[in-house]
Amino acid sequence: MGKSKLKGKDLRKINYSNNQAISLAIDIISKHYKHSSKEEQLALLHDVKQHYTDYLDHEHWNTLAREFQPVEVLKEKSEIPLLKDGGQFQVFGRKHITSNAYQQMELAMRLPIARKGAMMPDAHQGYGLPIGGVLAAENAAIPYGVGLDIGCRMSLSIYDLDSRYLQKHAYRFKSSLKERTNFGTGGELGITQEHEILDRTEFGATSLLKQLHGKAVKQLGTSGSGNHFVEFGLVSLANDNGLDLPAGEYIGLLSHSGSRGLGASIAKHYMGIAMEKCLLPKSARHLAWLDLSTEEGQEYWLSMNLAGDYAKACHDQIHHHLSKYLGIKPVINIENHHNFAWKEKQAEGEELIVHRKGATPASEGELGIIPGSMTAPGFIVRGKGHEGALQSASHGAGRKMSRQAARESISGSAMKKLLSEHKVTLIGGGTDEAPIAYKNIEEVMKSQKDLVEVIGQFLPKIVRMDKN
Repeated sequence: MGKSKLKGKDLRKINYSNNQAISLAIDIISKHYKHSSKEEQLALLHDVKQHYTDYLDHEHWNTLAREFQPVEVLKEKSEIPLLKDGGQFQVFGRKHITSNAYQQMELAMRLPIARKGAMMPDAHQGYGLPIGGVLAAENAAIPYGVGLDIGCRMSLSIYDLDSRYLQKHAYRFKSSLKERTNFGTGGELGITQEHEILDRTEFGATSLLKQLHGKAVKQLGTSGSGNHFVEFGLVSLANDNGLDLPAGEYIGLLSHSGSRGLGASIAKHYMGIAMEKCLLPKSARHLAWLDLSTEEGQEYWLSMNLAGDYAKACHDQIHHHLSKYLGIKPVINIENHHNFAWKEKQAEGEELIVHRKGATPASEGELGIIPGSMTAPGFIVRGKGHEGALQSASHGAGRKMSRQAARESISGSAMKKLLSEHKVTLIGGGTDEAPIAYKNIEEVMKSQKDLVEVIGQFLPKIVRMDKN
């Protein structure tokens, strides 16, 4: 932006006195309006401040607009007290879980709406609920209990081909990932795509969803950043796998990502509303919920489900494009959400809203995929319907190291050597996703043998991730 780059002093001249508002304004401008002139940027920022009510539902400006709401509006509402003693929750693999994640779950169980809870062995600290936390609530949805990436999920296509085919056509498999996948914020494939998800009437249900339809069209079939990936590898199936496939070796295509900008925008918008409507103590503010009997709660539920279906559509398109490029057809597909909320009837007959934030649904007989890392196997599983786990399992190995710590612990050359030793090709990616950043998937699986049955494994061979 050169000379046109906004600074705090520029905003103070148009009566921005709140440091948080100044920071948000500069961030939003740099992301979404950097090509506008400085005068245009300041005029827009002045209008947001003067007419904040017009921007409360805006895709980009909603968080800034809320900074200008009168404090009296919030003071009129009383803070909702937490329960003194929270309900009990079952923990699987406690030795793998840090105290801060455990304390987050304890706090969540003190919500007046909380009825049941559980922690998976891959659990670690997150916003609101810990990642790997499962919470059943009464007639309420917690936006951060679902997470920012609504409907983040796994999808595995299995092809009746073996390792020799993958080795022989390795170059073409690599090329398919380079040419038919796209990663990162704002990414798009740049091709015209048709899919029924884009014609869903829900996109006209709210002003926010109307605004987000164009983004959904552009980002269909793409993947996010961070730990999202698309990879080819080898699948080994056990005897009596129940998939109508013989035991043996196959080629697999495994993808991990969610609902892209659509889901993130929905999550941020309704999290803001939840925090306004549901005033909790500061320590629990990210656990603010929306009552499903209210208009806002119904809007979030509709939007969340649309985002979940959109996430599935993205995976379907990824697998379609890659299979078509390679000229091969899958014999089966296995998939599951792991950032979502479901209405589920409990054993006692009560219907609750079960939030699985980084947890795999594992009802009796339900199939799922639990990935490891770039050099560790993932597992194809069948749920056992464990009631104490709220019919859930882990969604992966789980991080044991922050991204920053991982970057500081392993060099690029050391990571390349490790991948070479395991005969794994990486396209993109960074040391923040180094295998050492994750828990031992074998130990995690041992901690949840009562939750799922392993019927197969997936071993990564050609991996694509976002460039860091």
